[in-house]
Amino acid sequence: MSVTLDDLRLLLEVSTTGSFSQAAARLGWSQPQVSQRIAALEAALGVTLFARHRRGAKATAACEHYLPAARQALHLLDEGRLALQGAPALPRVTLASLPSLSAVVMGSLLVVLAEAPMEIRCETDHSSIVMEWLLTGAVDVGFVLKCPAIAGIQMELMCHSPIIAVAAATHPLAQARSLQLADIADQRIAPQYWGEECDGLMQQIRRLRTQVQPLHAIQPGSAARELALEHGFITIMPELVVRRDLLAGRLVRLPLVDLPAASWQVMMAYRSGKRWHDAKERVLLAARALAEEWQQPLP
Repeated sequence: MSVTLDDLRLLLEVSTTGSFSQAAARLGWSQPQVSQRIAALEAALGVTLFARHRRGAKATAACEHYLPAARQALHLLDEGRLALQGAPALPRVTLASLPSLSAVVMGSLLVVLAEAPMEIRCETDHSSIVMEWLLTGAVDVGFVLKCPAIAGIQMELMCHSPIIAVAAATHPLAQARSLQLADIADQRIAPQYWGEECDGLMQQIRRLRTQVQPLHAIQPGSAARELALEHGFITIMPELVVRRDLLAGRLVRLPLVDLPAASWQVMMAYRSGKRWHDAKERVLLAARALAEEWQQPLP
C-alpha cells in the first residue's frame, strides 16, 4: 500500500482530535473507514500509530516521530499550489497559548512581526494540549503556564505575574490607600479562575461576607477584565492579563494587604532541534523582548 495525501491528512486529524469519530466527522468519512484506513497505514508502515482506548486514541511515540514529516509534506504541497497561483510562498509559523494569554501574547507579537516575511497562525487551548501540539509538530512555539518538563521541549520563563485585585478607575474603592479582604467582601466580585488557590481565596471571602450573594469565578481573563471595566466588579487575576489597562489607567490595582500571595509562571515552549527555522527564531527573539518588557515593574 502506498501512503496517500489523504492518509497524511487523516493521520493529522486523528492526532489533533484524539478521536477516530471526530476525525471522521471533520473529513466527512465514516468511523469504520477511518479505523480501516489507520489500520492499513499501520500495516504499511510496520508500526502502531495510535493507542486505542475507551475515550479515543492517543498518538504513540512512533506516530509522534512521523507527524512532523507528514505535516511538512502537506505544507510543501500547499506552498506549491500557491506558487502555481502566482502567490508568494512565505514560511508559516504556528503559535499557541492559553486563551487568557492570547490577547496579551498573540496581539503583541503580531504587531511586532506584522511586516516580517512569514505567515502566523494562532491557536488556543490548555497548557497540556499546547504541549502535545508542540510534540507532534502541530505548533512551533507555545505560551503556557509552568508544567512538568518534557524531553525534546525547551522551556523559557517569560515572567512571574502576581495575582492582584483590580477594579475600574471609577470604582468607589479605586482611591483607597489600604484595604483588607473584609473591605471588599460584600462587593460584586468575579475572580479569573487560576487554580486551587483561587478556590481557597473564594472560601475566605465567603466567610467574610455579611450577606449571602453570588461569588463568580470565570474564564477567560478577557471576561473578568470586561466585568471590571464595564460592570463595576472587582476581579482578582494575573497582573499580566490587565497590564495595558493598568498602564493606561483604565483599571487600578487595589491595595489589599491580606491578599494571599500567588502568581502565574508564564513559559515559552518550543521543540529543540538542529534544523534552523528562521520564522520560528524571529518569533523567539520577539517573545524574549516582550518578556523583558513584562519584567519591568509597573509605575
